[in-house]
Amino acid sequence: MASSVVEKFYSMEYGPAPEDASEVTKWLDAHKRSFGHYIDGAWTKVSGASFETKNPATGEVIAKIASADAADVDRAVKAARAALPGWQALTGHQRARYLYAMARQVQKHARKLAVLETMDNGKSIRESRDIDIPLVARHFYHHAGWAQLLDEEFPGYVPVGVVGQIIPWNFPLLMFAWKVAPALAAGNTVVIKPAEFTPMTAIMMAEIAHEIGLPKGVLNVINGDGKTGAAIVDHADIDKIAFTGSTEVGRIIRKATAKTTKKLSLELGGKSPFIVFDDADLDSAVEGLVDGIWFNQGQVCCAGSRLLVQERVAEKLYEKIRARMETLRVGSPLDKAIDIGAIVDQVQYDRIKSLVDIGVADGATCWQPDISMPEKGLFFKPTLLTGVHPSATVAQEEIFGPVLVSMTFRTPAEAVELANNTTYGLAACVWSENINVALDVAAQVKAGVVWVNGTNLFDAACGFGGYRESGYGREGGKEGMYEYLEPAWLHDELKAKPVASLPEPVVEEPEGFDEERGASVGYFIDRTVKQYIGGKQARPDSGYSFPVYAANGDLVGEAPLGNRKDIRNAVEAARAASKWSKNTAHGRAQVLYFIAENMVQRRAEIVQKLGVFVGQDQAAIEVDYGVERIFSYASWCDKYEGSVHNPPFRMVTLAMKESIGTVGILCPDDAPLLGFLSLVLPAIAMGNTVVAVPSERCATLMSDLYQVFDTSDLPGGVVNIVAGKASELGKTLAEHDDIDAIWSFRDEAAAAMVKLGSIGNLKQVWTNDGRQVDWFDPAQAEGRYFLRHATQVKNIWVPYGE
Repeated sequence: MASSVVEKFYSMEYGPAPEDASEVTKWLDAHKRSFGHYIDGAWTKVSGASFETKNPATGEVIAKIASADAADVDRAVKAARAALPGWQALTGHQRARYLYAMARQVQKHARKLAVLETMDNGKSIRESRDIDIPLVARHFYHHAGWAQLLDEEFPGYVPVGVVGQIIPWNFPLLMFAWKVAPALAAGNTVVIKPAEFTPMTAIMMAEIAHEIGLPKGVLNVINGDGKTGAAIVDHADIDKIAFTGSTEVGRIIRKATAKTTKKLSLELGGKSPFIVFDDADLDSAVEGLVDGIWFNQGQVCCAGSRLLVQERVAEKLYEKIRARMETLRVGSPLDKAIDIGAIVDQVQYDRIKSLVDIGVADGATCWQPDISMPEKGLFFKPTLLTGVHPSATVAQEEIFGPVLVSMTFRTPAEAVELANNTTYGLAACVWSENINVALDVAAQVKAGVVWVNGTNLFDAACGFGGYRESGYGREGGKEGMYEYLEPAWLHDELKAKPVASLPEPVVEEPEGFDEERGASVGYFIDRTVKQYIGGKQARPDSGYSFPVYAANGDLVGEAPLGNRKDIRNAVEAARAASKWSKNTAHGRAQVLYFIAENMVQRRAEIVQKLGVFVGQDQAAIEVDYGVERIFSYASWCDKYEGSVHNPPFRMVTLAMKESIGTVGILCPDDAPLLGFLSLVLPAIAMGNTVVAVPSERCATLMSDLYQVFDTSDLPGGVVNIVAGKASELGKTLAEHDDIDAIWSFRDEAAAAMVKLGSIGNLKQVWTNDGRQVDWFDPAQAEGRYFLRHATQVKNIWVPYGE
């Protein structure tokens, strides 16, 4: 009898458990399966250009959708601009009520939204129902809280303005919430374009916004393809672009916005490592892989698509993976017993198949389970590629499908090297029962999100976003709110104070001042100034110098004329000094304090030399404020810390503030010493290394700076100074693939130049866009605003309990 029961248990098959789609069908029919745009609180009719959205599981047309042209985009932007003053005039509590109402309505319409999402996108109804919809509601609830607390938690910040948002087709509804909720909470108005493959849930969300009485023009939803997206990006009256999608399109947007002052955040592609150590719970790791690569048919930017397994357990793990793949069910995504749904479109299906073929041609072994597949629809079998070389196309390119590629490693160091062997840096998973190993590897992997013994965990309180070619900016959490805010002084484009209103000097004369030595300081034409690279003075590669003149026109001396080779040498030195970020925060602080001490000792000499350029009064104030600024960032070294989030799981999320890497800085001409220090100091305080291009008109002053650095225990290569033409050196820095961020605080032309130059590796860019900064005002030129740009947040999810 018992044997019979066991036999029946193993012979059982899943029967169909279809979700009822009748309510969605009624909704579609009520609209005659035809949808326009939602602009200024009203719906447009479908006239002119349109497209069809189809169910990828059946090929059936769901609805006809209007396609926006430039005129439609312009109307939407004008509506958003007109609504902006009224929306910003509301209190934070009033905006919070609207967001809370959105969350409640999402819960009320949860089943309808889940079914519509599955029909339009092809993902499993279980994923739409149990993962996407609860997270959508969570984001609106969470950001209702930020709206309520805005003035208290973000003092001195104001909304960016009109925000253009472009979202992808893999998580249409969730990305809508990720983008819209923080933008509205911050007091912005929105023009959003869903992907042309999956516009339906954004349309339903516009209806929900209408139902709750959201003021007209605050949220505008327009539909269309890439041309519509380009019209949003190019519109002159949009203040910020928020984009989630492919890295290729991210580059196009970076180029299109380079000559503008638009704020930009990019959440792009990924090739995330899934690292399994030999002490891991292999059965749990396999279930993690199911969620990591076969969730949403692998159409996930943070999919764990690269399996890195320790060599000793590789074959054992592969056996378990193959056995689990045999149990995966592929079929109608509206069937609640289905694991893997349909690929979103034929174009994507063909790309996945092509890349798998390339992987096999490159020598990989392809394995697919012997499972039944639907006769029609865009379904792709779950696929495992083993024996993959780290440089193979399938190991480097984002496949964006249910395809897992695998490699082996022997040591933790090799695992980290393989994990970072990619141009991306979005997410990673680390599986080990040894928490020391897991956290050590997590800290070394270059990714914005790292899950320990878990995968694809998200929460509105925990920031999400990438490093390198996975983009920059964060979604969710407090860091996500900053993407839609900016300092009030920057928003108002306040001008720097004129010299006549300079603050009073901090000190008249430093203790221990040597009057005889100070009086003997003079300038000679043959004074030799060199580049400062790797902690050493270096002659310029060009062999040339350029004259530097005082404010009265007298020749002060000559500065080295830097070129591409000098920049390359400086970048190499900066990369070689990367251990600076491993120093303790206290250790970095001590070096900065020592710099301040030596600056005070040389005060009179530096004041006199700087005075020939800016006048003795301003020179004295710049030096004294510079010393104070050094003290400030020495103080911040061990106080600008991360935080711990408590998502609604048995986990904690460690939001760690990390250095960016090597930062290129184009320093301003106004306040040449204080401006230099105000930019270089926050960068090195947070553990970055720097290649700085000083003010051209005061370039001889760099010799005094590097003498201070030389006597302050600053490791060679942490700060490198290359003098020359900022327009040429800045372009080289911006285009250099080993520069992780580029800052430009010069004119508008320089800002546009570095933005364009950054496209190659999509390095982070921070510029003043030609606006003047009052370097003497700590509210503008010092503090958290600078520190945020000197760091990036890595969220490490750590489970607890048994």
